[in-house]
Amino acid sequence: MAQLAERLRADGVHKEVLREGTGPLPDFRDGTKATFHYRTLRCGGDEAALDDSRARGKPMELIAGKKFKLPVWEAALRTMRPGERARFRCDAKHVVLYPLVAKSLRNIAAGKDPLEGQRHCCSVAQLHDHYSLGYPDLDELQKNPQPLIFDIEVLKVEEPGSYQQDPWAMTDEEKLQAVPLIHKEGNELYGQGKVQEAAAKYYDAIACLKNLQMKEQPGSPDWIELDQKITPLLLNYCQCKLQCEEYYEVLDHCSSILNKYEDNVKAYFKRGKAHAAVWNVAEARADFAKVLALDPSLRPVVSKELRSLEARLREKDAEDKIRFKDIFSQ
Repeated sequence: MAQLAERLRADGVHKEVLREGTGPLPDFRDGTKATFHYRTLRCGGDEAALDDSRARGKPMELIAGKKFKLPVWEAALRTMRPGERARFRCDAKHVVLYPLVAKSLRNIAAGKDPLEGQRHCCSVAQLHDHYSLGYPDLDELQKNPQPLIFDIEVLKVEEPGSYQQDPWAMTDEEKLQAVPLIHKEGNELYGQGKVQEAAAKYYDAIACLKNLQMKEQPGSPDWIELDQKITPLLLNYCQCKLQCEEYYEVLDHCSSILNKYEDNVKAYFKRGKAHAAVWNVAEARADFAKVLALDPSLRPVVSKELRSLEARLREKDAEDKIRFKDIFSQ
């Protein structure tokens, strides 16, 4: 370990151990997974924090040999034992791509697409002054690279084959193979009533396919084939969001499907339910009418939704009358 730390120091990475780890130093061969918390600090008197995985409530995971965009993290982890906490002061040359990495991690924490804003745009182009990452502190760091400090605590290190890979760490071939399995897991969780967990599985499967799709020319046969695999997963995800009462997300996703596939009955039906839930009465009726036009056999289901909507409208009207009566009688 001393030799590894010395090599890091010679390359502009200075390590300070804050707490010793336990056990032997892992060999960290390709496929080894390290789970760790990190804080990113600016160098200087106040050491202002840029990012903190503890504050987000979820540790970082890194798999050796996957060509992570920030190689200095993998190099630092190779010098650490499980349970160890250390600070690494890194020269600017090692952290030029940190703003891009931080943006992806922040997007993941916020439930967004980690690749948002990076489609058809190489890393070099993203470093140009005119390109905004959407975070002022990262924009400033991108324009003016500077040394950073990483405060890292290793929680665990897992050998290759002893864990299930996350979608972001898979190769393209592994993603394609994993999607049906993740889809099946989502269906099983949904059947057990674990709606939020099912939504997370559908999201992972969608993320795998979207990552592959962004590498294809929009509208090409391969792009369309992937999009047709994404659509049923996205509809399942919307069903979960309906049950979680996250109606505006359902409206957004179903509308995006219908912009491409105008005859998707399930998208009209789910969007109609979401419109009804947020009192977009005209839009709900229009979507349910479209469902009947496309598939008359669904009339019993649609009629039930319309009766429910009318009952809620009558109830709301009655409540409004009482409320207004009280106001005007004062």
